Amino acid sequence: MSEQPENIARPVADPAESVRPVSQRGSQRFAAGEGPLPDPAGSHHERRIRSFQPRRSRVTAGQAEALLKRWPDWGLDIDGKRVLDLGEMFDGLPVVLEIGFGMGEATAQMAAADPGTGILAVDVHTPGQGNLLGLADRNGLTNVRVANGDAIILLREMIDKDSLDGCRVYFPDPWPKARHHKRRLIQPEFLSLLATRLKPGGVLHCATDWESYAEQMLEVLSAHPDFENTQADGGFSPRPDFRPLTRFEGQGLDKGHVVNDLLFRRK
Repeated sequence: MSEQPENIARPVADPAESVRPVSQRGSQRFAAGEGPLPDPAGSHHERRIRSFQPRRSRVTAGQAEALLKRWPDWGLDIDGKRVLDLGEMFDGLPVVLEIGFGMGEATAQMAAADPGTGILAVDVHTPGQGNLLGLADRNGLTNVRVANGDAIILLREMIDKDSLDGCRVYFPDPWPKARHHKRRLIQPEFLSLLATRLKPGGVLHCATDWESYAEQMLEVLSAHPDFENTQADGGFSPRPDFRPLTRFEGQGLDKGHVVNDLLFRRK
C-alpha cells in the first residue's frame, strides 16, 4: 500500500450526479456510496508519517464496472467514524485482515481456497480494488470485503479488540533508503496496536523479498512482548501452502531475490 505522508483532501462528487466514474489526471472519482472516495478519513485525523503512497494509474472499464456493481455491498471507506461489525459483515466467519493486496490475484486465490475464512482486504489503489472486486464477483467469492484507506485508522478506530483471527502483510513497500526506514509498516507501534485487535493465538504473517526489511521484521517481531515466533528455531518460516506464489513474487525470484516469510503468533 502506498500514499503520500500527508493526505490532501480533494472534492468528492455530488451523490446526485451520475454514478459513472469521472477521470481526472489519471484517477477516477465516484459518487458517495458508489465507489472508493479519494480521502475517506478527511483532515480531522492527525498528520503523521505513513507507510504508503498513492499510485496514480487509470481504472479500466472492467475495473470501474466491478466497482460500480460491487462496492455498495462489498466495499467500505475507512472513515474512522464507526466500529465495524465483522460478524455481521462476514456471516460469522473468522476474519483475517490483509494489508496491501496489489491487484488482488493472491487474495482471490486464498479466498477461493478457504471459503470458511473472511478476508478484509485493505489498499488505496483504485485499479487494484476494482480488479479484486471483479475477481470476487466472477468467481462467487462472498468471503472478501475491500476497504479503502489507511489501515492504521481502520485498526485503531474501526476494529474491535480481540476480533481478528489473523493479519497478512505481503510484500509491503520496503522503503529501501535508510532515511525512509521510519516509513516501514512493521514497527513496534504498529505491532502494539495490531496485538490489541488480534485474538489470542491470532497469527501475523509477513512476506518480503527485500532481505534487509526481512531482517528488520524478524528483529522487531522477536523483541515484541505480545508476539512469539511460530518457528522453534526463531528464524524465518517456509512459505505456507496457503500463500500463493504471486506474479510479482515470481518476477523477483527470476531476478534472484530471496523471499522470506515470517509467522508470529499473538500471545
